[in-house]
Amino acid sequence: MNWEQLLSLKRFGDKQNRPRAAQDETRLGFDVDFDRIIFSSAFRSLQDKTQVIPLSETDFVHTRLTHSLEVSVVGRTLGRRVGKVLIERHPNLQKLGYTFNDIGAIVAAASVMHDIGNPPFGHSGEKAIGEYFKTGNGAKYKDQLSDKEYQDLIDFEGNANGFKILTETREGVSGGLRLSYATLGAFLKYPKESLPKKPTSHIADKKYGFFQSEKKEFLELITDLGMKQKSTSSISFYRHPLAYLVEAADDICYTIIDFEDGINLGLIEEEFALEYMIKLVKDTIDRKKYHSLKHKKDRVSYIRALAIGVLINEAVAIFLENEEAILNGTFEKSLLEKCKYEAQINDIIKISVDKIYNSNEVVEKEIAGYRIIADLLAVFVTALNNKFDGNQSNFDKLVLNLLPEEYQTTTHSLYRRILQVCSYVSRISDSYAIRLHKKLTGNIS
Repeated sequence: MNWEQLLSLKRFGDKQNRPRAAQDETRLGFDVDFDRIIFSSAFRSLQDKTQVIPLSETDFVHTRLTHSLEVSVVGRTLGRRVGKVLIERHPNLQKLGYTFNDIGAIVAAASVMHDIGNPPFGHSGEKAIGEYFKTGNGAKYKDQLSDKEYQDLIDFEGNANGFKILTETREGVSGGLRLSYATLGAFLKYPKESLPKKPTSHIADKKYGFFQSEKKEFLELITDLGMKQKSTSSISFYRHPLAYLVEAADDICYTIIDFEDGINLGLIEEEFALEYMIKLVKDTIDRKKYHSLKHKKDRVSYIRALAIGVLINEAVAIFLENEEAILNGTFEKSLLEKCKYEAQINDIIKISVDKIYNSNEVVEKEIAGYRIIADLLAVFVTALNNKFDGNQSNFDKLVLNLLPEEYQTTTHSLYRRILQVCSYVSRISDSYAIRLHKKLTGNIS
C-alpha cells in the first residue's frame, strides 16, 4: 500500500480524484468529514447511548458521545504526531500539498465516528440483536437467508452498521454523508465480511466491517484506496494504516477513562486503583502535586491525563517503528498490544470488567435492554414483512406509523427488510428505546 493512494480525498459519486493541492486551506476536505459527522443525526443520538453505565443518573459518567469526542481528541494528536514524521519520510506527500494536519484530521474524523453504528445499551445491544436471530423468534428466518446474510444478523456488528450509516444512499444522494475515502478507510478496523469468522489471529480478522448490503460500496472504497487483499477465498483485506491509530485512540480512552468513571462512581477504590495507574505514570508523575490535590476527582483527572499522555507516546513510537510492516499487512496486533505497558493495561481492563462492566447496576440494565431490543425487533420485523406479503393487520399499520418511512422500503429481499429494522433499532437512543417499548407493549403510564 502507498500513502498517496491511501490519503484519497475522493468521495462516493465523484467521477475523478480530488487533488490535495486544489483544496481550500481554510476548510480542507478532511475537516469537512469531521463537520458532517458532528451535524449528523446518527452522531447526535450518541448523547443518550451507553458507554459504561446504562442510563446513569450522574452527570460525570461518559456517554457514547462524550467518549467519541474524547477519542477524536486523542486520535487527532496521534495523527498529527505520526503525520509530522510521515511527511518528512515521504517528500512526495509534501509536494502534493499534504501536511501533518491532514493526517490528524483523518484520524480525528474516523475516531469521532468510530461508535456511530453501536445500538442502545452498549455492547450488550449488539449481542441482543444477534441473539434474537440466533436463539429468539428471529431464528425462523435462517432458511430464507444466505449463510453470510444470516451471519450478519446473528453476529450483528456495530462497526459494519457504522459503515452502513456512513455510506448508504438516501434521497438520491449516493454514498450517505459522502465522506472522503481516506476517512472511511481509517474507520474500517475490520475490512472483511462476516464469514469466515475469525479465520486468523490477525487483528484485522477479529470482527467484520461491512454487511452484505454494503458490499458494493466496500469494494469500491478499498479498490480506490489500494488496500491490500488478505484472502482470495473471501472478501478480506489488510487495514488502512491509519485504522491502527483510530483503534489506539479508542483503546487508550476506554481503558483509562472507563476506569476513571469506575473510581468516581465508587465502584473502584481510589487507593486500590492508584496501585495500577501508578505503574503507567511512575516516570511522569509529580507526587507532590498529586498529594496537594484535595478532591478525588482532581487527583483521578491528573493521573488520567498523565496515563493518556504516556500511552499516546507509546502508540506513536510503535506505529513509526513498524510503518513498513503496517503498510504491507504483516503487523498483526493492535499498537497497544505491542507496547511495554501491555501487562498494566490488561490489569486495568480486568479490574474494569470485574468492578464496572459486571456490576449489578450494569448487568440489571443490560438484561432489560435485551428484552427491549428483542421486543422491538419482533414487532417491527413482523409488521414490515406482513406489509410486503399483503397480510397487514390493523395493528401492523399502527406499528408502522412509529417506524420512520425511510426504513419501510418493502424490497423483495427479506434480508434487506430485516436489516432496515435492525438499522433503525440500532440508531435510537437508550431512553427512546425504553419509551418506544412501553408504547408497543401497552404500558402507557
